[in-house]
Amino acid sequence: MRKKIIAGNWKMNYTVSQGEDFLLSIIDTINTDEVDVVICPNFTMLDRFSDLLEGKKVKLGSQNVYYEPKGAFTGETSPYMLQALNVKYCIVGHSERRTLFGETDEMVNNKAKALLELDMSPIICVGETLEQRNSGEMFDVVEKQVKAALKDIDKEMVKRNVVIAYEPIWAIGTGVTATSDEAEDMCKFIRKTVLNLYDKETAECLRVQYGGSVNPKNAAEILSKEDIDGALVGGASLKNDFVSIVNYE
Repeated sequence: MRKKIIAGNWKMNYTVSQGEDFLLSIIDTINTDEVDVVICPNFTMLDRFSDLLEGKKVKLGSQNVYYEPKGAFTGETSPYMLQALNVKYCIVGHSERRTLFGETDEMVNNKAKALLELDMSPIICVGETLEQRNSGEMFDVVEKQVKAALKDIDKEMVKRNVVIAYEPIWAIGTGVTATSDEAEDMCKFIRKTVLNLYDKETAECLRVQYGGSVNPKNAAEILSKEDIDGALVGGASLKNDFVSIVNYE
């Protein structure tokens, strides 16, 4: 049985002191072995949070990474730098990175491979726009993104460390959530895509999250679905709502 994974994406919110205050206010209320819990703060907080989360149930995640180990890449952060801070997970290919900062499928693939080589887990985001859903293209769009993201990645790495987050772009930060059936249909399709790329065992091991306006009111229904193995939480992860989502049962 796949273990659920719930990750909080803080995006560009909180200063270091504000983030520390909030983390300390919730950290001891998250003490579960039933769910993998991840916090992905801004880069400025990673060093401090690495210390605060030592020995805790919550794991540290990053919101981005660059795929080169070092060099003249102003403003970027390498996977080795993240590894040194005990970062275990890293979001790659979020729609905001794709649309606002020009992140391509090739870059997503390179970032995922760089993380996996250091035994870190990429949370690979895929999802369609409202226009693509309305035109019936959503499965084609997501299939293309999944295949591109996993190009040349060994199935053992996929089984051990890859997480895919289905985040329909039309549901991110809008307050509009995909219905539990819509989310389940796409997460099941993602698993089928991975089955076709690799094999049944790999597809069954893969953890697939849903993200897009997840909150305490809809979390239990969404997470009850067979092919949804967790949630990537945005705005609600900045409030005590996050603890309620972790304890969704």
